[in-house]
Amino acid sequence: MSASSSFFRKNQYLNLFLLGWLVLGLLQAGFSELWDDEAYYWVYSQHLDWGYFDHPPMIALLIKIGYGIFHNELGVRLLVVILNTLTLWITARLIAFKDMKLFYLLTGAMGAMQVGGMLAVPDVPLIFFAAVYFWIYKLFLNEQSWKNTLLLGLSMALMFYSKYHGVLLVFFTLLSNINLLKVFKFWVACLLTTLLFFPHIYWQYTHDFPSLQYHLVERNAAAYDISFSLDYLAGQLALFGPVVGWLILYYAFRSPLQNAFERALKFCTIGVLGFFLVSTFKGRVEANWTVMLFTPVMVLAHQAVVRKQLTQKWLLYTLPVTLLLVLAVRVYLVWNFLPGVEIRPEVHDNKKWIAAVAAKAQGRPVVFINSYQLPSKYMFYTGNLSYSLNNQYSRRSQYNYWDTETQLWGHPVMVVFDPGAGIPVTDSLKTVHGVWDYYLDTAYYSYSRIQFKPALKQIKARPGEHISVVLQPFNEYRQPIQLDRDNEPVIGYGFKNKDTSLPAVKLATTLETAMLRRLVSLEVVAPEKPGKYQLKFSVFAGDLPPTHNSPVIPVEVSK
Repeated sequence: MSASSSFFRKNQYLNLFLLGWLVLGLLQAGFSELWDDEAYYWVYSQHLDWGYFDHPPMIALLIKIGYGIFHNELGVRLLVVILNTLTLWITARLIAFKDMKLFYLLTGAMGAMQVGGMLAVPDVPLIFFAAVYFWIYKLFLNEQSWKNTLLLGLSMALMFYSKYHGVLLVFFTLLSNINLLKVFKFWVACLLTTLLFFPHIYWQYTHDFPSLQYHLVERNAAAYDISFSLDYLAGQLALFGPVVGWLILYYAFRSPLQNAFERALKFCTIGVLGFFLVSTFKGRVEANWTVMLFTPVMVLAHQAVVRKQLTQKWLLYTLPVTLLLVLAVRVYLVWNFLPGVEIRPEVHDNKKWIAAVAAKAQGRPVVFINSYQLPSKYMFYTGNLSYSLNNQYSRRSQYNYWDTETQLWGHPVMVVFDPGAGIPVTDSLKTVHGVWDYYLDTAYYSYSRIQFKPALKQIKARPGEHISVVLQPFNEYRQPIQLDRDNEPVIGYGFKNKDTSLPAVKLATTLETAMLRRLVSLEVVAPEKPGKYQLKFSVFAGDLPPTHNSPVIPVEVSK
């Protein structure tokens, strides 16, 4: 028997299945334009660091390596596709390569894993390293050797470097087996994880923990909406299978437990799903935040069907429907066969709108207002410098931490924005994604990396009350600030609540005056209407909107 024949006959054609999965993923990766977030993470990879505003650095490193091989979409996604395929191999290993027909049916039912497995986003490495973590944890339970101890610590660290959500898997694993606290080598593994993850923790510390600030303060909704919970539940059913996701989760919940490893899988499945359901009471939860449960759900559902002799007919009968849906999505990602129907417009016609913007820019750097996706796409497909300027009411991004602004100070740029942004308009630009206004600035200045840290963490005030707020200015650029002498930048503030954003207020204090002081005291007038607000301080530079220059300060106005 030849080597190739032996390869394809091993494990009931698993290798052939994985090879086909890999080839499909690579083809999809090579012929599909980048999604918005993928382009953003590609920019990450051009600025390798131990951390970023939104995520740990794993996705940036993977893209850096792949893009070093192929300078195109395939390069961005190369390692992600490989990790996605390896995830299936590890999952098959965890079921001991038994009843592989059932394994193929379960995998085929999960459309999100088939289509999303080629996207260069943090979820895919998280899924992979979560699978590695469970594999190593099973080995550790069987034999607490030093090798398995070190591998367990490494797997946890790699999971955390992929996405913060991985910490939930470790937490619920510990809940499933409290006796781990008595195991010396488990503590050694945790210590190793801490040491390996320390560079990222230090990055967060030196940047004032921006991820925590955003997710725990800025991202929270002002009031609960039942749609948060309903959308989350619907999203989970779709995530684990567009047709029979409910059935796969039912099987996973019904799976009988025979050992500590399987108990950990079930604790993680129920715990993570429950944790994010509870989180919907504080704000909207994205469906993909639970993707790390792919391996636990697969293993539990598989074991339930095998041990309880549950029927496989629904998996078999619905498989053609799922595969047809997946095929339609795969084709749509490459070819827009539904023109005029905006399902995910970001995946089509990127080169067209970028060419239109580049023609107007005529070599100038392009600044987009309130979008980290558009400048990322623009840089990827043109190679030209671009930047995202966020006003005080928009969310921050990693662009608030890069020194791109310093390359733009005093130079001509093209500022692109949606109509009605309050910026002078040179002309309008019609693209496949709508009409944008633009402004040709002869000498650009903005100051997003100036930060004002408030002495007060929260404020209680009466309507219209004048409040003195003490701020500590910080220059987070690695060089002296270049000031626009023709349009002196000044400090200001603005209030926002769940219903509206109040007009920003300019103060008389100039940026130069504030930066020359160790502390600066500014007078703020509370809103007239009682309620809960967010207060932010800003820098007003020229004709640009006020920028995001302070942490959020919660303000409660009451009579």
